[in-house]
Amino acid sequence: MKRFGILYIVIIAVFLSCTDRDDNLDSINIRIKNDSDILFNEVQIGDNEEVYENVESNSYSDYLIYVEGFTANTIYITAGEETYRFTPENMDGEMELPIGLYTYKLNLNAEGEVLFEFVID
Repeated sequence: MKRFGILYIVIIAVFLSCTDRDDNLDSINIRIKNDSDILFNEVQIGDNEEVYENVESNSYSDYLIYVEGFTANTIYITAGEETYRFTPENMDGEMELPIGLYTYKLNLNAEGEVLFEFVID
């Protein structure tokens, strides 16, 4: 009987200690995934003053906190001497994001156009 009591306490402790990384969030967190073959020296989302720096090829940046965020936004990428820009076709239809973790996957095609994909983490 004592074994069942200990087992019960261990099971309860395990369930209470399990948390997701987004359980304690209080803001919108967005990171960049560089899906291209080149280093992104800087990536700026919209008119946000903070920029993502030195996002390696096929790597993720750290999350930055945003007061408001959208499923798409204007994005400026500096890679070497080149600057690339992504502008959503119609911002009117873009949803404002709730508190959570999100990734903007970015790539460049042969013509230098930014390819954009929105991901909920």
